[in-house]
Amino acid sequence: RYFSIRWFLPRFNVLLLWTLFGACLVATVIGYKPVVIVHGLFDSSGVFVELLSFINQSHPGTNVSVIDLFDRSSSLQPLWKQVEGFKEAIYPIMQNAADGVHFICYSQGGLICRGILSTLPNHNVHSFISLSSPQAGQYGDTDYLKYLFPQFMKSNLFHFCYTGVGQRISICNYWKDPHHTDMYVNGSDYLALLNSERSNPNSTVWKKNFLRIKKLVLIGGPDDGVITPWQSSQFGFYNDNETVVEIKDQDLYLRDVFGLKTLNARGDLFLCSMAGVEHIKWHSNDTVFNTCIEKWLV
Repeated sequence: RYFSIRWFLPRFNVLLLWTLFGACLVATVIGYKPVVIVHGLFDSSGVFVELLSFINQSHPGTNVSVIDLFDRSSSLQPLWKQVEGFKEAIYPIMQNAADGVHFICYSQGGLICRGILSTLPNHNVHSFISLSSPQAGQYGDTDYLKYLFPQFMKSNLFHFCYTGVGQRISICNYWKDPHHTDMYVNGSDYLALLNSERSNPNSTVWKKNFLRIKKLVLIGGPDDGVITPWQSSQFGFYNDNETVVEIKDQDLYLRDVFGLKTLNARGDLFLCSMAGVEHIKWHSNDTVFNTCIEKWLV
């Protein structure tokens, strides 16, 4: 018998259609929640090509939205302004997701996402994945600092950051000098409010809003090279001797000021630490994705 291409092609096309249909059916049946990605300082939506590929391979059919706002130099705008802009863009995505959404928020974007989660009373975020974000603040002589403030070092940047002018620049919104705590508390318009280190009449409501999340995943590592101390990505930070105090010994955890202790008691707080990853590589490292992110995107 001879092989007939006319016989084969129609059957191959039917097989291909069934394969595609099956893939779509799997995605529908499993019901992967939409994923929202928020970028960091000096970044744009274009840096997440590898991350999008990882998500597509592991969770085919997932609707992923990389929010294209406050790109590059615009990422220096005040964080409350960015929170409002991102919130406006993300809220319709939430409204169209009956089962909720996941957040992957990178670097400075992790702090923006905290602002959204604290101030949006009816959000439906399931997993909040904070990817190498200075959640407890930033205090280090990094290349970013030298680029932005060539005339300053970490030891004297407080003179600028804790002023009205300084607070118009995003990095100053989370600059936390452990040697000038009073100035930080009085001068920080963003992080000190989020952490309730500064008097905040909305703190109870913000805590309730934040605790609507189902999972908090804090990812970071000792070779980051930008987030300083790197433990800030997991709510650890320096004391006034520049010794790192880990998350569970921090006052904001012990007093449960915005819900970290509650999340841990619920079994919904997860720390994922990984050595050997530079700051700009977190979202393109497949080991980071497979180990720290993939399981939370269901």
